[in-house]
Amino acid sequence: MKNVRSLLVIAVVAALAAGCSNSSQSSSSVSGGKAISKTIGVSIQNREAQFYQDMESGMKSEAAKYGYAVDVVDANRDNAKQQAQVEDFISQKVDAIVLTPYDSQAIGSAIAEANKAGIPVFTADIASTSKLGTVVSHVASDNVQGGQQAGLLICAAVKSGAVAIVDEPEVTSVQDRVKGFRQALAQHCPGVTVVADVDAGGQRDTAANDVSDTLQSHPDLKGIFGINDDSALGAVTALKSAGMNGKVAVVGYDATPEARTAIAAGDMYGDAIQSPQTIGATTIDGIHAYFSGKKPPAVVHIPVGSFTKADVAKTH
Repeated sequence: MKNVRSLLVIAVVAALAAGCSNSSQSSSSVSGGKAISKTIGVSIQNREAQFYQDMESGMKSEAAKYGYAVDVVDANRDNAKQQAQVEDFISQKVDAIVLTPYDSQAIGSAIAEANKAGIPVFTADIASTSKLGTVVSHVASDNVQGGQQAGLLICAAVKSGAVAIVDEPEVTSVQDRVKGFRQALAQHCPGVTVVADVDAGGQRDTAANDVSDTLQSHPDLKGIFGINDDSALGAVTALKSAGMNGKVAVVGYDATPEARTAIAAGDMYGDAIQSPQTIGATTIDGIHAYFSGKKPPAVVHIPVGSFTKADVAKTH
């Protein structure tokens, strides 16, 4: 009997040791009804944004199908914090890391550290532009095409005249949006001229202030392209304060619920519309392919559509 008890004690200790040996395991033992086999660490540059909430939802839903745990943290638009989060994931020995870099250039050193630790890195929505580190696969909207969609909306609304861009030029996805936007103007409405390109950092309050200043120097403004919906909604706030709401066509990017409400009310002309849940799910599919010994595409582009007042009724 004594020997049996000794064996039981040894078995329990071994089981506890095995349970603690991999710090990347979630406290939950199942994901979507499946035993967790892998843990994916995700650092999102701004988790408060509706776009990233939807992308996170897509990741978690798809991960559940494979039995993967997803540990999502918020970098709060802070590069140093995001770098530290990657270091935490490395120490936790997660099986893969997904990043939406806040600083596309500076994030390279953190990616290199993950590579050194043997952890594959994927990016979603925003790419790394650093020469440091290797990313297995990048999944994002086709932002050049999306910018073209926004440009076509401005062309339809304005025909000719002065327009402004509310920009965030340090972000790679935004660079592509602006590139596509300018291409569309040149090809489809050369009478429309960009007279101002201001950096509002993707922030609504800053956009409102910048657009107010732009209206002072360009009172004849006919249109505004906000590189995300916070930028566009900030522009709407400035136009209302100036008594110009409805006189200047505002086009945004994302088609968040608040932006759709503004479009329905006539405060915005339209939006380029992304599919953040698809981006999230596709990123997890790429990780699953990698875990299965396959080589996912280096870049996956998700098509972007457009959303105007005519589309509002279709969504209700």
